Amino acid sequence: MTQFTAQNVPSPRMNAELLLMFTLSCDRAYLYAHPERELTADEHLRYHEALAERIRGVPAQYITGHQEFWGMDFIVTPAVLIPRPETEHVIETVLDRARQAGSPSPCIADVGTGSGCIALALAKELPQAEIYATDISPAALEIARINAARNQFESRIHFREANLLAGLADNAFDFIVSNPPYVGESEEDSVQLEVRKFEPRSAVFGGQTGLEVIARLVPQAHAALKPGAWLVIEISGTIADEVKRLLAGWKEIRIVNDLQNIPRVIAAQKPS
Repeated sequence: MTQFTAQNVPSPRMNAELLLMFTLSCDRAYLYAHPERELTADEHLRYHEALAERIRGVPAQYITGHQEFWGMDFIVTPAVLIPRPETEHVIETVLDRARQAGSPSPCIADVGTGSGCIALALAKELPQAEIYATDISPAALEIARINAARNQFESRIHFREANLLAGLADNAFDFIVSNPPYVGESEEDSVQLEVRKFEPRSAVFGGQTGLEVIARLVPQAHAALKPGAWLVIEISGTIADEVKRLLAGWKEIRIVNDLQNIPRVIAAQKPS
């Protein structure tokens, strides 16, 4: 932990414990219940290799290969964006709209699925939903398929290699959801070093302004959604007003703030 503190690694104790649990293949309860446990020579070597990678800036989730999201364990590699707690607001927004609509079996498309975290969370909460998940990256789709299989949702989700909604039917979906790349390249210097250095650039940066992918997604979603259906997108406070402008002509445009009171999700309804 001292090494992490000296190198300004955030949350040094949490990182040290996480990597020790990874090395020992145990949980936190075991660590606290067995403080006398000494590492073998092999464990000591593997632990210090993991520490060195973390000090280099590699996210802990890429070192351990795992991240929790919506109560499920996800495999993550540098091919996919690491699922973050803020994205759970996307799930909550969809579930809220689905309850209001009284639709127990909606047809949903998750655009840019990455690890599959959004698609799997919705499959878990909406057992009758028909779910499609697209990504332009074959490597990301492979990870998403693995996660679906590990969580026993492989028969529930239709994975498609596609650029946004290409190849999917018009007027077919009750919800289109996405956590698209929305950070502008002009903001790159303000992005955490470990994010811009190690996470997939195409999943983080959405062009010079951060709006470029969303600007293409909005008209495609308008075509693919049924009348009265919903588009739900993760955003940042930086682009919230511009995204609202892109949604001119849509109904019931609402922004959901995250726990830091930062605009995090925008939802809009296609006119009937």
